[in-house]
Amino acid sequence: MQQSTRTFTDKLFLVIKGLAMGAANKVPGVSGGVVAFVAGFYEEFIYSLQKINFKAFKLFINFRFQSFWRYINGKFLGLLILGMLISYFSVSKILDYFIIHFELYVWATFFGMILGSIYYIVKDFDDWSKRNICLIIISVIVGISISLLEPATQNDNLWFVFICGIIGVSGMTLPGLSGSFILILLGNYVLLLVDSVNALYDTIADLIQWDFSFIENTRRIRLLKVLIVFSLGSITGLVTLSHFLGYVLKRYKTATFASIIGFITGSLGVVWPWKYKIFKIDQTGNKLIDAEGNSILDNYDRFFPDMTITETYIGIFFIIIGISIVLWLEWYGKRTLKNSR
Repeated sequence: MQQSTRTFTDKLFLVIKGLAMGAANKVPGVSGGVVAFVAGFYEEFIYSLQKINFKAFKLFINFRFQSFWRYINGKFLGLLILGMLISYFSVSKILDYFIIHFELYVWATFFGMILGSIYYIVKDFDDWSKRNICLIIISVIVGISISLLEPATQNDNLWFVFICGIIGVSGMTLPGLSGSFILILLGNYVLLLVDSVNALYDTIADLIQWDFSFIENTRRIRLLKVLIVFSLGSITGLVTLSHFLGYVLKRYKTATFASIIGFITGSLGVVWPWKYKIFKIDQTGNKLIDAEGNSILDNYDRFFPDMTITETYIGIFFIIIGISIVLWLEWYGKRTLKNSR
């Protein structure tokens, strides 16, 4: 784990990387962990989270805050999480707009980023043993199978929401496994990443205006409770998964990388740009609506693009942009590492 002094530029780029992780993790089919992996700070991220343990807790409750901050690599985690939080309330909203109005081009960009990520990992992977090839194949099958599952219905039971938090944060720590897509499968994507976030945003706006009338709004209070429980689940998931991943990275590094290659490759099916949304319908042929008034997503109908229309070539151009972004991240990561030596 890196402990060297970070320049202002390094700190700024850490926040930007956090922004990218947060935005990517909100897009169904895209994993924030891929950003960490390609940008070259995945292992430091995992090992820093692993430091949030009983020893860190003892330092904190004994008011040894400086020691606590150094022990958990606080400068690194703090800046990264700051970027994620900013993304949660800003960049992700911009991303939502583009997904609504330019859906094909957003999916194409992320498809290109995942292609670039696969190239980035595979080019330096040199342990093509039978075990690792089997792990890659199994992980690809699991990734594709997840994309074909049928989404469940929305459930705001707080225990279930807590579990959603643990599972949903997996995209931060497991490259190729999209936490937001899993939330769609669990039926709670809109509830946890849209409605509850909007409720918090509206509450903050009310508090700034010194307006406490929301206290009597039972739906708002319920959504805030849901967001708090989901956040606690996410924190629990981050810490527990990081300990598990830290263990396997130390002892089974090539096997872990093989599994990551498989998961990322399997996720290509989820982010395939050319697809139609399929919504659940009732017996009369009308779309089923959830408790929040949103159409319930069933799955996607994927198809090969029409090569006779301009839109297809624009989509291919955005795939190239996605690949270029990853290659630039790789170049920047190597340059930063070289300058730090």
